[in-house]
Amino acid sequence: MSARAVVRHETWTLEPDREPDAEPVTYAMECAVCGESSDASEDFADGQSWVLKHCGRNPSHHTYRERIARPWRTWRRG
Repeated sequence: MSARAVVRHETWTLEPDREPDAEPVTYAMECAVCGESSDASEDFADGQSWVLKHCGRNPSHHTYRERIARPWRTWRRG
């Protein structure tokens, strides 16, 4: 008896996870000069406050990166 494979093509969709039990979207800011970063928070204003404090302590640090963690989900389309 020979082995037999069955292949079925299915269409999948990818979208941000907005379900009630989804992980929250979090924001953090990172200094591009020294690599130090704020803690991740659901409130973007926390990262902004961190940047202002950080550049106050480090006047030559003018460049920052925003880090966003957004949950995504996949599902099969019928």
